[in-house]
Amino acid sequence: MKRFLSVLAVLSYLSLAQISQVAAQVVGGAATIPPQVGAIRLAARKQLGEIPPRPLPLAAHWNLGEERDGYTPSYQLNLIRNGHYLIPSFLMPNFYADPADKRWIEYYEEAILTAARWRLPIALIGTQWEAPLSTLDEYLQLPADQNPNVIQTDGRVRREVSPFGAIDPWRQIGRRWGSSRMMQRLQELYPEPPLVLLISNNEHARLDWTKVEEDQRYLRQYGTGRDGNFKRRLVGDAWIERYRTLQRGISEGLILKSWRDQVQYVAYDAFGPAHFARWPGWIEHSLFTTERTSPWAQAWDGTSSSFYLFNWSAINDFTVFSPQIESMNWRFMLEEAYRFKANFWFELSTWDGHEPTQSNDKRSFYRSISQEFTPERYRGMIQFGMWLMRPRVVREFRGYRETVAETSEWFDAVLDAVDRVHLDPVLRQFWQTGRIVPNRSRLHPYQTSVPDEVKRVDRWFLLDTSVDPEGSWSLGTQLPVYALALVRGQSPSREWLVYAHAPTGLRRNIRLTVPDYGEVNIDATVGGSFYLINERTRQISRVIY
Repeated sequence: MKRFLSVLAVLSYLSLAQISQVAAQVVGGAATIPPQVGAIRLAARKQLGEIPPRPLPLAAHWNLGEERDGYTPSYQLNLIRNGHYLIPSFLMPNFYADPADKRWIEYYEEAILTAARWRLPIALIGTQWEAPLSTLDEYLQLPADQNPNVIQTDGRVRREVSPFGAIDPWRQIGRRWGSSRMMQRLQELYPEPPLVLLISNNEHARLDWTKVEEDQRYLRQYGTGRDGNFKRRLVGDAWIERYRTLQRGISEGLILKSWRDQVQYVAYDAFGPAHFARWPGWIEHSLFTTERTSPWAQAWDGTSSSFYLFNWSAINDFTVFSPQIESMNWRFMLEEAYRFKANFWFELSTWDGHEPTQSNDKRSFYRSISQEFTPERYRGMIQFGMWLMRPRVVREFRGYRETVAETSEWFDAVLDAVDRVHLDPVLRQFWQTGRIVPNRSRLHPYQTSVPDEVKRVDRWFLLDTSVDPEGSWSLGTQLPVYALALVRGQSPSREWLVYAHAPTGLRRNIRLTVPDYGEVNIDATVGGSFYLINERTRQISRVIY
């Protein structure tokens, strides 16, 4: 039944000629190309400027099978064969990878050729592309006026890129990444991809705006005593210039125009701060200015932002200090990003904080407070982030040494959350054309040092329920139910899709208030429940996948 629904979901996207082609393949028993490939291609290629309808989501992984029994490209392609909606991700080759090396042949060739035959979009995930600027002697030992790194006031070079350093090395290092022999080989194997995401891990050390006076070139030009807004704007502008220069260098290194035309440059956490207004020092850990929340939407084509239960942090999925509440800050930041780049690529990266060899392993934390963090619970949290942000991709994180056997249940939760949007007609309609419903009956609980420019924007989307805690909320306040709503149509014929999940256990018959509609009674499950409300008939029904 699921396979049949998968075919129907794809056919709803296609022209009559394409439908005929797919039908011939399926009926004739020669369906060498999985039927959902067309939907995957469309979801990846569709421009946001064309909405509605909005592109449907895809799943992906950060683990690329570099070690034994991981999420290799071949394994990912088998997931597509089995009916899932996935954008395959490959390790981006380094400078020195030899196309004749048997290890690389086994890793890339069959999978890339299959992707080419299916005309799939692909992602190549790299390290921090600027990192060699701070590790290779040829850059570290350059004179101060040509050096891309921090030059301290005592003249010593720090292994940390500087917004006041030389720009040309950024272009040089970009060209080295783009022109490597293995990158040339990948282009030969797959000459006309519909989309190539080049994704940076984006965690290289760079000079913080609060420490700009530690770089002699800043002091020489601007002196001391400048205010924070000046420094953040200056540093943000400089990073935009340098990262775009790096990307241009990579594009210049590519041998095929077809690749250059289809490349999108995406970086991990290249976005505004989810911790916006959480505590008095939040702005010191941001590049907020009166003109923009963050420079990163101008420095990159997209972000893969962390919707994580960090194990080094007190964050969890059942209190105010949670990814669900923090990510509500992203809504207005995403609208800002779209103003800078209409087709800004927003991914949601997910992780449950599981590191079993570490004392701060998150699942161990849950067990220590007599709770269990299960794949079902993980799916409930992920779906909240998905329906709040409606990302292009939901990308699961696991360490590069973790195996499919150890982690597949958790990636299955991601796959299921994505697949159901494609396969269920109600969910698909609301994803494509629904509008997120703000709850203006209360303010977001993060209200510390909110800049005037942001005081009037919507930052609160959690619906009021009968089980909400009374009084004022702190970071540790427990929230039994997380619920939000999307709306379609115009009064008096609107429809609402309500999503609710209860991380710590099933909540039956809770009373929930939908703005502009009123109260409804629903059940909230651990893995998440969907309900459809019809304004004209006053009916509410459970959406069951």
